[in-house]
Amino acid sequence: MASTQIDWASDTSRPLPTQGPVAPSNRIEGIDVMRGLALFGVLTINIVFEFRVSIFEQFLSPDSTIPAIDRALRDVLAAAIELKALALFSFLFGVGLAIQFDRLTNNPRRLTLLVRRLVVLLAIGAVHLFLVWNGDILVEYAVVGLVVLPFLFCRMWLTLPLAAACLILFITMPLLPPVVKFPSHFWIGEHIVQATMAYGRGGFMDVLAFRIREIPAMLPLLVEIFPRTIALFLFGALAWRSGILQRASEHKRLLLGIAIGGVLFGGVLTVAAQWRDLFVWPSREVMERFGGIALASGYASGIVGLTSVPAGQRMLAWAAPVGRMAFTNYLGQSLILGWIFYGYGFGLFGKLSVSAAFTVGVVIYAMQAAVSAWWLGRYRYGPVEWLWRSLMYGSWQPMVQT
Repeated sequence: MASTQIDWASDTSRPLPTQGPVAPSNRIEGIDVMRGLALFGVLTINIVFEFRVSIFEQFLSPDSTIPAIDRALRDVLAAAIELKALALFSFLFGVGLAIQFDRLTNNPRRLTLLVRRLVVLLAIGAVHLFLVWNGDILVEYAVVGLVVLPFLFCRMWLTLPLAAACLILFITMPLLPPVVKFPSHFWIGEHIVQATMAYGRGGFMDVLAFRIREIPAMLPLLVEIFPRTIALFLFGALAWRSGILQRASEHKRLLLGIAIGGVLFGGVLTVAAQWRDLFVWPSREVMERFGGIALASGYASGIVGLTSVPAGQRMLAWAAPVGRMAFTNYLGQSLILGWIFYGYGFGLFGKLSVSAAFTVGVVIYAMQAAVSAWWLGRYRYGPVEWLWRSLMYGSWQPMVQT
């Protein structure tokens, strides 16, 4: 029987053998696959809830006049994917930060390189935030990364209480006085009308001006998820340091248990929270947050466990190239969706149905999967990953496969 013992007391996992690019054969397939699948979830949520219509529309009562198929698809996406995909992304960013930290163990410039890596991410995120889409997550990831980075120098079990405290804070925030006041329903209704005009009919400069004016109103959303992002970064680092991700085949029972428990428990909480007649805000919001985290943990464990067996690897291998180029694909999705929905492109903002937008998202993702596999057959990194790495090290990195 495989052991499920986890070494929480170790300061760091053993240094990885190289500080250069990791060969595909040495990469952990489950991490790449999870990142690729999470990116599909992010894309579907962005195209349905945040590009197709105003990002604030989801905070009003759901429209019951749309066709039944659209209502069903909207509800399924909201319950099964919304926020869970971003939770997986946050968890994986923590994993990636811990991997980089450990790979640079013997490098005297480790802290400088990691800080530079996060500052470069912050700069790219700021460009994305202002010029492409203000729903950007990269700026927050860079800031949280700088907050979490010092804790990677500590024994990782010491960070578990902080991770748990941040997660509990996120879950219980609806019960606490708001740190930043959220816009009123009246403001949201007026804003949606203005957004439809600016995004759907405006040129690039009109969209840019409205996007910048909209950013302060989005601050409460960023404040609310900030403790969750810190918690998931730390839990990602803990998962890496525990050795579960590196030796998933030795922890199949543990992963299976977390997967089943997370999906069942998270699913029950999430579905129960939708019964608005039984639960009122803020208790409903607390249940949704708790259920979302549980579901995301179940998804993560299930994916890692599945990719630890040959049949699962064969079934999900197609998602690994998407995950290896997640940075490039994430920014590419924003550029494509901006062109589809904004007035300087096709101007379909507020015009596509939920099912039509979802279908477009599936097509975009399928194209990215094909392009990612083709690209990585020829080059070491995605274009943005290469730029990020080059700016981190201060020298142009080799790009072509040898």
